[in-house]
Amino acid sequence: MIQEYKSRYRTLGLNIAYHRKQQGLTQEQLAEKAGLERSRVSKTEIAWVGTSLDTIFKIADALEVEPYILLKDNSIHP
Repeated sequence: MIQEYKSRYRTLGLNIAYHRKQQGLTQEQLAEKAGLERSRVSKTEIAWVGTSLDTIFKIADALEVEPYILLKDNSIHP
């Protein structure tokens, strides 16, 4: 992960966690819906690692939101 994009990965992770919790899903449930391992969801949410567009698309589909929603800085998180 390129350090200059760390804040963008953090925004992505916060948005995923926000939408997941809004839908009452655990990381395990989201991972299952998205066809991913729970550790991938966890690491993405905490911006531990970079992620691929394929992963973003899978998560967006599982959450039933457009991918840009997960990347957008809505300033809804402190």
